[in-house]
Amino acid sequence: MTAKKRAATAGGGGDRARDERIRCKHVREPAAAEDGARFLVDRLWPRGVRKEDLHVRAWLRDLAPSDELRRWFGHDPARWAEFQKRYFAELARNPEVVEPLLEAARAGVVTLVFGASEREHNNAVALASYLRRRLRTKAKAPAKKRAAAARARRAAR
Repeated sequence: MTAKKRAATAGGGGDRARDERIRCKHVREPAAAEDGARFLVDRLWPRGVRKEDLHVRAWLRDLAPSDELRRWFGHDPARWAEFQKRYFAELARNPEVVEPLLEAARAGVVTLVFGASEREHNNAVALASYLRRRLRTKAKAPAKKRAAAARARRAAR
């Protein structure tokens, strides 16, 4: 698999309208200028990696799935859909933990760094999908409000 294809796959290629502001990268892949703001999003620090070698802005362990969910999932592709559902529910219960990443993505490129050997079915890929949806939802909300206000003005005439 080429590096480009691997990056696209790791980035959560399942999103139809992929938002390039949010990327995923394995801890063993070297940091690059185009990574933008890098954040480690695993609950556990990756083995054999020194902090100074990772080049992350922050370690956001509170964004990782709960230990219970992480152990249940075990990177089993058969559990992927249910894992995402449960993980997204955990994230929705803690919006204050997600907001810093959303703000960083609004400002520029964000790279979610992960240590799992499974590159297609891991919490970083799921988190990237969640963040992309949140960004699309927030972007659509003002347009919906403007459309509703325009309808109300037309109805008042």
